[in-house]
Amino acid sequence: MRDIIVEALDDMKGKEIVVLDVRNISGVTDYMVVCSGTSNRHVKSLADNVWVEAKKQGYSPLGLEGQQSSDWILVDFGDVVAHVMLPEARQFYDLERLWQVPASHES
Repeated sequence: MRDIIVEALDDMKGKEIVVLDVRNISGVTDYMVVCSGTSNRHVKSLADNVWVEAKKQGYSPLGLEGQQSSDWILVDFGDVVAHVMLPEARQFYDLERLWQVPASHES
């Protein structure tokens, strides 16, 4: 699923596609795919393509949020969640930093 999402984003010229492995720090999902679009229309097109390509491969998305504003659209597949964002929203929410694996602390 993760690879289908990355390919769908890449096919539509998504910018700065990053896959975050959050299996050890999240009970909600295994992977987050974060991508930037160049405009609200581009963000919407990217998210739509993720939805369409996943359906073609037999995957049913659990949800789609943010289509109205199109500055951050989330496409939820359960084990993988795609975040398609305008650069300003991506910088503000900084999901890559928020979900980085914390360093282990030894006593």
